[in-house]
Amino acid sequence: MRLQCCLIPAALSAAASSMLLTQAENWPQFRGPTGQGISIEENLPLAWSPTSNVVWKSAIPGEGWSSPIVWDDHVFVTTATEDGGRFQVLDLDRRTGQVLWDRTVFEATPQRKERKNSHATATPVTDGRRVYVVAADGKMAALDFAGRVVWTHREVEYYSRHGLGASPIVYQGLVIMPFDGSNRVKEPGQWPNNSDEERLGWQIPWDRAQIVALDCETGRRVWTGRRGRSRIAHATPVVFREEGVDRLLSVAGDAVQCFDLRSGERLWTVYCQGEGLVPTPVVGEGLAFTASGFEKTTLRGIRIGGAGEVTDTHIAWEQRRGVPTQASPLFVQSRLYAVTDGGVLTCFAANDGSEVYQERVGGNYSASPVFAEGRLYLLNEAGETVVVAAGPQFQILARNPLGEKCQASPAISQGHFFIRTERQLFCLGGGPPGY
Repeated sequence: MRLQCCLIPAALSAAASSMLLTQAENWPQFRGPTGQGISIEENLPLAWSPTSNVVWKSAIPGEGWSSPIVWDDHVFVTTATEDGGRFQVLDLDRRTGQVLWDRTVFEATPQRKERKNSHATATPVTDGRRVYVVAADGKMAALDFAGRVVWTHREVEYYSRHGLGASPIVYQGLVIMPFDGSNRVKEPGQWPNNSDEERLGWQIPWDRAQIVALDCETGRRVWTGRRGRSRIAHATPVVFREEGVDRLLSVAGDAVQCFDLRSGERLWTVYCQGEGLVPTPVVGEGLAFTASGFEKTTLRGIRIGGAGEVTDTHIAWEQRRGVPTQASPLFVQSRLYAVTDGGVLTCFAANDGSEVYQERVGGNYSASPVFAEGRLYLLNEAGETVVVAAGPQFQILARNPLGEKCQASPAISQGHFFIRTERQLFCLGGGPPGY
């Protein structure tokens, strides 16, 4: 399958990227090597259950909705124990599920979060040398593959009434993380309910959101991207190619924006009203596909390019039906797929946003879908993965229940799926992972 978009894998060097696209061995960040939920692996399982095609399952302590990542024989996840007061990183053996190490990285006083969120929701990212993590209060750290903490970065004092939901990416020696929070509530009852102070950054735009780029070797800040006026969000950025140059696409409440990866300069912006934005954007055929936050929830196709404020000139199409507010969309072969929180799957024509089909698949969805071998894998909150054929005709190929709560997105590596449930990590496939 040839990818229909000109994406550069955000977590890899150019040489490693070429190897990955050929072998597709690793899943180094949220939504995989390109950040788009696409795998080119083959011989993946179509069906599984709690008693079939389970290679191994391992208990994960605490609570966390970060997704697993995979590099060679390592599977990394984060979790929060002690009711969110302790932030931990775990390394599991990809072949057996054995916990190789479990490291406490930070201890902190838990902050406010939404019920569906956790204190360990940011998915880690790796460049094959270290794993980089972000705690719920904005602290960042790098660990080597032996579990030793290489550096910590504590400059960002992050607060969001929703908690932290975005994940970091790595690009050419930089760890990049957006912080789209809201005004800090220091004490219960500090402000009157629904006061302007409490709503600042959440329901009232402000100018304090930032994108932070740290040096992978030292943890020192290299640049800070500024959004201008925006609102709360939890969307992971992606790297894409614009006119032969790698750029950063990052979305927030009220804003779809492009940044220079060397300096953090904001290059262009599109206004898209809505706070509490979660879905990661996808890119293909000269368009960025984004879902705005709450208030005016809208799916858009936005033309890539331009300079400055391009709202009036670069929105190619808008769609109000079938818009996801949790799960990220998928772009595959000129079609855009999106599943709503309530389990409605819509296939759109990517060029104009017209509806190809819309069908109910059942369940509620927080996890972002993945694509492999001509199939869409949709993991719902009840732990059932609904497998749908990619293409213009709606066809369910399998329903695969695990019977456990799921909100983390799946990972795919070396012929296997890795799915995190509320208490366990599953490795699913037709046989043992290769050595």
